Amino acid sequence: MTFQIKFHQIRAFVEVARQGSIRGASRTLNLSQPAKSIKELEEGMAAQLFVRRSKGVALTECGEGFYQRARLILEELRAAQDDIRQRQGELAGQINIGMGASVSRTLMPAVITRFHAQHPQVKVRIMEGQLVSMINELRQGELDFTINTYYQGPYDQEFTFEKLFEKPFAVFCREGHPAMGATSINELLHYNWTMPTPRGSYYKQLEEVFSNRSQIPRIGVVCETFSSCISLVAQSDFLSILPQELGCDPLLAHRLVMLPVVESLPKATYYLIQRRDSRQTPLAESLITQFRREARKIIVA
Repeated sequence: MTFQIKFHQIRAFVEVARQGSIRGASRTLNLSQPAKSIKELEEGMAAQLFVRRSKGVALTECGEGFYQRARLILEELRAAQDDIRQRQGELAGQINIGMGASVSRTLMPAVITRFHAQHPQVKVRIMEGQLVSMINELRQGELDFTINTYYQGPYDQEFTFEKLFEKPFAVFCREGHPAMGATSINELLHYNWTMPTPRGSYYKQLEEVFSNRSQIPRIGVVCETFSSCISLVAQSDFLSILPQELGCDPLLAHRLVMLPVVESLPKATYYLIQRRDSRQTPLAESLITQFRREARKIIVA
């Protein structure tokens, strides 16, 4: 007879995996016997899911595979409950979204402020970063969608990509930098450069552009976040290529200077990215619609 997995067993398993501790999962879930649920699960599936250690537990190979699917099951159940409640008129629930740093600075504030005013009972969680840092969350349903740059690659069959807008990028330095007045990248090659990680979609594209040049900037520091890259440029002699709009940002315009180089830099294309097999709740779809409308303003501008 096939073993029938119960919801409380999945819930206990996922939380133990997240916490790395049965005691920690017990506190988080307010469950008295998560260890019993794990034992039932392992016995029922005839597989060891955790390795017990002196300080907590770790997933086995079987446990890791089960964890990936179990997380998705819980997120799909949460979304299904939200979907039903919203279709019955209850304007509440949770929406999890991912944003590229540039989108977080420009598109997101107006949309989220307006959406929150319309739906104050909806909890919105925002994750910031490049697409590569969000792939697992998208796969597991822990992110409903992201708006980010994308470079053609291994995710084409897994997600849908709806083009929203394009943004120009430019070379930046700090106010008072000795390179101010330069009009060509060739004049800047002897300076130190910093870039966000080339694993990011736009910077992978930029890397290819540079690889076709006989002379390329010396990128000595790679930053994993936009904020660290911006801070380094604003407070040192490092140069970088960043969204052109930063030159007009009221918080940064007095610290960052855009260099008018003659070379054309590629534009960054931003997409609405969702799992192909996902169905958005009514309120998540409403939020997406508002992002589409705000994106059209960028295109018109």
